[in-house]
Amino acid sequence: MKIRDILRENPVTISMEVFPPKSDVRFESVRGTVREIARLRPSFVSCTYGAGGGTSRYTVEISQDIMAEGVPSMAHMTCISSTKDTVRTQIKKIKDAGVENILALRGDVPDGMDFPHPRYYEHAVQLVEEIREVYPDACIGGACYPEKHPDAFNKDEDIRHIREKVDAGCDFLTTQMFFNNSIYYNYLYRLREAGVTVPILAGIMPVTSRRQMERSIQLSGCVIPPELTALADRFGDSPRAMQQAGILYASHQIIDLIANGCGHIHVYTMNKPEVAAGILNNLRGII
Repeated sequence: MKIRDILRENPVTISMEVFPPKSDVRFESVRGTVREIARLRPSFVSCTYGAGGGTSRYTVEISQDIMAEGVPSMAHMTCISSTKDTVRTQIKKIKDAGVENILALRGDVPDGMDFPHPRYYEHAVQLVEEIREVYPDACIGGACYPEKHPDAFNKDEDIRHIREKVDAGCDFLTTQMFFNNSIYYNYLYRLREAGVTVPILAGIMPVTSRRQMERSIQLSGCVIPPELTALADRFGDSPRAMQQAGILYASHQIIDLIANGCGHIHVYTMNKPEVAAGILNNLRGII
């Protein structure tokens, strides 16, 4: 089932993200974890894509496993470190596997790579256009950044690029993680003012360890509210307590979003079924 139809038909959706294994050794273990998450019956499950082909070869297989559990799946794709021929081949592979949904991402720029380059795409909008050409019926998602893309000069420039992706064929957008809902509400207002009317999925990451929080800051530069810092300071040395606190914090974020009419939520599970289940249990009476 196409995600654009799921979002249209349901005012509240809870979707989840998983990532493939980094090696053959862990493949079966990760497949089991993904199946556990799919059996929680989220609205759909997305599977990430390793840059430079590192774990990308597992993405389609994991996406098929998700569908085998009766849950719609979405395969991520990045383009910055793959040749145009490789990108087209991967799109066809996704299509042939029966995966109807693709999240089109630029990916991280490899060290030493100069652009423009005739064999590589430079921006996600080019990937969106390529997917639309190779796989016209696909449902295409894109990424957006409530606290601005790290490479954008300012928020206005960033939102112009978001509008370009939507105009090129994105059916919906999923945000980078954020921990302060006010930042998301302000960003949503700016997107709507700029004419971006597609559904915006709020990306929520449950922080279950102090190291994870530090890693989130490092990778995304997102703002950590004082109340979340306080949780890490108080419970960070107790894995069980920190996990429970992180689940509750993320659940509170989601409840506030739904209460304010923002019902499409995408949870970054970090391949932790117990965390995904904890959040869904907290929302059972709400969704």
